[in-house]
Amino acid sequence: MTVVVIPAYNEVTQLDFTAPHQFLTMIPDITVVVASIGGTPVTSGGLSFDKLADLEAIERCDAICVPGGLGCIDAMEDSRFLSAVRRLAGTATYVTSVCSGSLILGAAGLLKGRRAASHWAWLDMLRAFGAIPEKARVVRDENIITGGGVTAGADFALTLISELRGADAAQCVQLALEYAPAPPFNAGNADTAPTHIRYMVMGQLAELMKGTRQRIESIASRTDER
Repeated sequence: MTVVVIPAYNEVTQLDFTAPHQFLTMIPDITVVVASIGGTPVTSGGLSFDKLADLEAIERCDAICVPGGLGCIDAMEDSRFLSAVRRLAGTATYVTSVCSGSLILGAAGLLKGRRAASHWAWLDMLRAFGAIPEKARVVRDENIITGGGVTAGADFALTLISELRGADAAQCVQLALEYAPAPPFNAGNADTAPTHIRYMVMGQLAELMKGTRQRIESIASRTDER
């Protein structure tokens, strides 16, 4: 039985972990464990997720998948959460993330000199942790697999399934879930979105992420000291 642990925290982006959860649990001998510190419920955009495992009580896993979200900075500043992620990563064959979850891997000291993806608005912040930002839906650097922003979690999950069970298994899951993206607009990333749309979203995110860079630089300085 392959065990995949997803560490959750308040204001995680729910699709960052529910998409991989949906895909991975389609494989009968893959167990996905969503866990939080103390097994306490976590909230995400008004949704609540409970009956979670205790992250600190999990001894090992075959893969750890860290999701992103606006709460990732608070998670990085939680020493117990970061310590649990670092410890479990040390037991895992695959160390992975979706969206800004890669920043959590960076704060845990796991991405120095490694290529990694993230949401486009967070991507360049990976440099603070010595990582090499790469624009892609999924980036593989040896045993580290990172997904881009939010919806890339589906692409990431198929990549991980292919690694764990082969390409045929991944394609069976893709077909079973009818994953055949055909978006009505070509505005899915900052390079293709119309200019006025890009500036509108950048303005919205700037307000939501106010002070984020300073906090990340502070976290990175503490990471370097370890």
